[in-house]
Amino acid sequence: MTTRETPALIRVLGGESLPTPPIWLMRQAGRYLPEYRELRAKAGSFLSLCYNPELAADVTLQPIRRFGFDAAILFSDILVAPQALGQKLWFVEGEGPRLEPVADAARLAEIDRDADQSRLDPILETVRRVRAALPSGTGFIGFCGAPWTVATYMVAGRGTPDQGPAKELFGRDPVLFQAIIDRLVTSSVAYLNAQIAAGVDAVQIFDSWAGSLGPDDFRRWCIAPTRRIVEGVRAVHPQARIIGFPRGAGHLIPEYIEGTGVDAVGLETDIDRGFAREAIQSKVPVQGHLDPLVLRAGGPELEREVEAILTAFGDRPFIFNLGHGILPDTPIAHVERLLKRVRG
Repeated sequence: MTTRETPALIRVLGGESLPTPPIWLMRQAGRYLPEYRELRAKAGSFLSLCYNPELAADVTLQPIRRFGFDAAILFSDILVAPQALGQKLWFVEGEGPRLEPVADAARLAEIDRDADQSRLDPILETVRRVRAALPSGTGFIGFCGAPWTVATYMVAGRGTPDQGPAKELFGRDPVLFQAIIDRLVTSSVAYLNAQIAAGVDAVQIFDSWAGSLGPDDFRRWCIAPTRRIVEGVRAVHPQARIIGFPRGAGHLIPEYIEGTGVDAVGLETDIDRGFAREAIQSKVPVQGHLDPLVLRAGGPELEREVEAILTAFGDRPFIFNLGHGILPDTPIAHVERLLKRVRG
């Protein structure tokens, strides 16, 4: 049996500072790649692609084959969690996901208390296929959506600009909203543990709408549920490496680190680097935080931003990434240039 090389990603998550930081990009498997667009057309729909292990594994591996990123991230979607709870999910081309809204106790009663994990079996098969195909030193990241972020979609039935329906619900009926959160915590723990058992090296918890909450609500609906997920994963996999991404949380991130116990945090694009270095990277490794718009534009501004990020964070445990997902119209040449610059 061949001993697998420890991926640079995992070394950094364990607290090592590396001369060349590992790099991967959020949404690195996506529409900017012609090979992705070809497979997406073949699958017929986004959800069909997510639940087809052969095609989803191929998509996950595409950016590794093309660019040699230091980590792959499972190709799936955060909303498979409410679907596993029995909530109807579909995607509207050009608009995004849709769910049957859960806005009152009667609708919640129609949702399963525990997720049917068998609905996620195709995704776990994708994990096993990717694990078998990845180069030895390449990390593999699984993920889930954080309960607050997923709940905003469950309540509204779609993405909203201000997460207003979820805020209205927890203001009107916090007990009902807590029941939604509790179901997501339980299902997320089971889902992440299954991903780790199937072969991922680390997991990331995406809290895309964390920045929409004030401090008290952030503690209640972001920190507390995420802590329960971290504890539930570590109870089964004590050595699990967990990245939190409370996007937009800004000055509350140090409190998020202390309150959740994550191993590392992702940084959004507009966070102050001096603050991030002293108040966040002094506690845990950080990941981020190039602006996807700057990557799309390329040119001298890309060079300057990459240099500034490396100067700010590169001498401590650091993973180079974007502050959010790569944009669909990003030129491949700009990604190649980014990799060349990061790797010297």
